Amino acid sequence: MKETELEKLKRVLEEEKARYLTSEYTDEMKQDYIDYAMSVIVARALPDVRDGLKPVHRRILWAMEELKNHPDKPHRKCARIVGDVLGKYHPHGDTAVYDALVRMAQDFRMGTILVDGHGNFGSVDGDGAAAMRYTEARLAPMAMEMLRDLDKNVVDYKENFDGTEKEPAVLPAKLPNLLINGSQGIAVGMATNIPPHNTSEVIDAVTAYIDNPKIDIEGLLEYIKGPDYPSGATIINKEEMLEFYRTGKGKVVMRPKMQIENAGYGRTNIVISEIPYTCSGGKTKMIADIIDRMNDKTLDDIVDVRDESSREGIRIVLEVKKGADIENEVLPAIYKKTKLQDQDSLNLLVLIDKEPKVINLKDYIGHYVEFQKDITKRKYEYLLRKAEERKEVLEGLVKATDVIDVIIEALRGSKEQKTVRDCLMFGKTENISFKTKKSEAIAKKFDFTERQTNAILDRRLLSLLSLEVEKLIQEFEAVKKEIQEYTEIITSEKKQLSVIKKYLKELRVKFDTPRKTEITTIMVKEYKKKFKEEDLYLVVDKFGYTKTVDITSIGRSSEDKISEFRCNILSKNTDKMAVFTNKGNLYQVKNTDIPKGKIKDKGVPIETLCGMSKNEYPIYITTSSLLKDTKAVFLSTSGLIKRTDCNEFESTRKIIASTKLENEDELLDIKIVEDGFDEVAVITKQGYILKFPIESIPMVKKASKGVKAIEMSVDNDIVDQLYLMPMKGSLIVDVNNKNVDLSKVKMKDRANKGIKA
Repeated sequence: MKETELEKLKRVLEEEKARYLTSEYTDEMKQDYIDYAMSVIVARALPDVRDGLKPVHRRILWAMEELKNHPDKPHRKCARIVGDVLGKYHPHGDTAVYDALVRMAQDFRMGTILVDGHGNFGSVDGDGAAAMRYTEARLAPMAMEMLRDLDKNVVDYKENFDGTEKEPAVLPAKLPNLLINGSQGIAVGMATNIPPHNTSEVIDAVTAYIDNPKIDIEGLLEYIKGPDYPSGATIINKEEMLEFYRTGKGKVVMRPKMQIENAGYGRTNIVISEIPYTCSGGKTKMIADIIDRMNDKTLDDIVDVRDESSREGIRIVLEVKKGADIENEVLPAIYKKTKLQDQDSLNLLVLIDKEPKVINLKDYIGHYVEFQKDITKRKYEYLLRKAEERKEVLEGLVKATDVIDVIIEALRGSKEQKTVRDCLMFGKTENISFKTKKSEAIAKKFDFTERQTNAILDRRLLSLLSLEVEKLIQEFEAVKKEIQEYTEIITSEKKQLSVIKKYLKELRVKFDTPRKTEITTIMVKEYKKKFKEEDLYLVVDKFGYTKTVDITSIGRSSEDKISEFRCNILSKNTDKMAVFTNKGNLYQVKNTDIPKGKIKDKGVPIETLCGMSKNEYPIYITTSSLLKDTKAVFLSTSGLIKRTDCNEFESTRKIIASTKLENEDELLDIKIVEDGFDEVAVITKQGYILKFPIESIPMVKKASKGVKAIEMSVDNDIVDQLYLMPMKGSLIVDVNNKNVDLSKVKMKDRANKGIKA
């Protein structure tokens, strides 16, 4: 049957569809994001557990090695180094490369610098480095230990981004650089923060692990006391800090090193000589922050701040007010309100076989030692190969000295080099004229290897001296011993560890530095801000704008102006504003945290001061001191009522629940029970009134929701008003545009139906 046009079109569409691979858009986006995240994690942000370097740092050191930019050579322009790194290995922008290069040269950030910088590489004050066209650099001595033995095939190489160059996948890192210099990096959904440590302590811990692989973390901590920051300072939370080594996560709290100096004339100075590591590279900003706190009276006991730092070291002078209590008031305020006491969250997150993992101290040292065993084995396999090649050559040369006369005859009797080579390697004597048949017979027995043949033909005539021949034999014997030594190392893990340990001890002597950071445990004194107690008015206008005003401002204002305020409460600056809201929350805001102004000033919205949620608003505003030793009646829109002792609301927390509400219920009103008030009137939206004794309301805890106040006479009716009143006396209120005297309303029991107004 003939195919119709429609059938033909369908068939073509099906064939075309089969040519394409279809997938869900969300699946593609998810996979693309995972690929991006892993690229950031592996190729940029996290250090390798073996050499402790991120790719950019590794590539900088490798590019400098290729340039032979060694410590004994002149410095080279950083622009040249950055250009090589950017063009050959790391196509992520020159700024990223130069920033990484600069950091490796900053002795106030690195435990031991890897780059020897020449020029302006920034300062501890926070100055940035000069442009790369102005600065110069070369490898530092420690960097040479990171690169050592690369020529001995100890690590694998990989192609660069365009396949035109080769770069090492990891550096040999003869020193445990990850702990010595630390590392910081932010990846996708994870971050690493490893502090620098003392070189000698880290090496001692590694050698202790080599001696006893079963050593526990507590044993290793006998050697590694904690981070050793180049800025010095003091770590004050020793026990808490040690969790970093046990679990891979922890934090350090740092303080500067300070001395108290007598400045004469009854004055005292606090002199800072070392600052926390988190402020290293930001000293100027830290001092500016102290000055700001001094100017806004947060640190009112500090009268002057001077930076007297020089080439000899840091010296920051804080001049203290006469008579101030430095130990109990000034220092706690400084630690609380400035960066002079700071904390740093630590996270030992590293790449292990291209996977990010959080490890502890023993895990790291174990991985490092395994890596060193691997490169040591590869190094001696390379040396063994070279030694065996040399042995082969020496063996041939020694053998040749015994028949040197015949070899010379073969050379003189040959017309081509190939003829001589064939004679030495295969004993072929055709086309060679020998002086005697005996020489020819000896030549026919020649069976030198190709390498030996090349060495014999390249040998100089002076090597025929008897002294040279003796040296040749001695070298041959020495090479045989080397081969035996290399073979033993390759086949024995114990000997590999012995080699590693010996070299580490040599490096310990070479890079030994005294510890800079002290570690201790200090009980942090609670900072209590000093206030000169004074009276003030807490003012809230009808729009909810809040401020505090001094008494004199209120006294100068007219009664009409004051009457416009929603509330104006005489209080003290040491008191707190207490705000009950429709959601049943009680917000407490220190009066000192409320902006102080004049009557005409606008103030701050009360919702903002308290941090209220959406659709939350205040229903009752007072102060904490006025609540003390009182009782209050709480009424909700659903008609639940309770009495509560207001002393229950004493709390240091800013927000607490003042009552329990369910579903869509809201707190309607709160009344403080005053002496002589013994009746309660509850009025609903529909105008029903119920009056009953206060004593009938149960006294309950703040977490209770209360009991029913009134039985609703009409469906969907809700409570609208709450009044407290004395048993004697009248109270006229507006109920649905009717004036009602509550004193004439008949008293009933709580939870009865109300009377229609």
